[in-house]
Amino acid sequence: MNSTLKTTLKILGIILLLSAAIIYFLRTTTKTHSPEETVTFSKGDLELEVFYNRPYKKDRVIFGELIPYNEVWRTGANEATTFTTNKDILVDGSELKAGKYTLWTIPMEESWKVIFNSKMYPWGIDLEEKAYRDPEYDVLVIEVPVSFSETSIEQFTILFEEANDLIFMVLSWDKTRIAVPIKEKEPSSNGS
Repeated sequence: MNSTLKTTLKILGIILLLSAAIIYFLRTTTKTHSPEETVTFSKGDLELEVFYNRPYKKDRVIFGELIPYNEVWRTGANEATTFTTNKDILVDGSELKAGKYTLWTIPMEESWKVIFNSKMYPWGIDLEEKAYRDPEYDVLVIEVPVSFSETSIEQFTILFEEANDLIFMVLSWDKTRIAVPIKEKEPSSNGS
């Protein structure tokens, strides 16, 4: 092996090691600022799960500035947020089949679009800091109203609440809150 090839291979090896170290460093340091969380809901044989990363407000203006209005948001930080259901469900009256989805949102002042996408992505944003979401894989897009509270939520939070015969997936941060109504889909009867 000639010396030029050896030198080139050494340089490539160093670049690969540095790249791996930088990626590891970025992933571990971003996790301290936006830790991972998994929230679950189960009732009977229905199981729902959301995996996401929880950024902090840190005296920032969140919606309309840090998270621009009318642009796709990865709905948290770091990796794309995922939503999993083991049963077919109705989300705001529209069917969502059992499966795992990435969860994206488009925050607006009065309402948010909530998007369930069937593709899994390596990270929530690309190198230009735009959401990785490919709309071709959108399975369901709904729009829900925004409500506001007097108290500010410091850390982005997703949780499940039950009311009457509905389950609400609640997303809240700062003084903004949305509630996505979910209901287990009843098995269809064939009439036979």
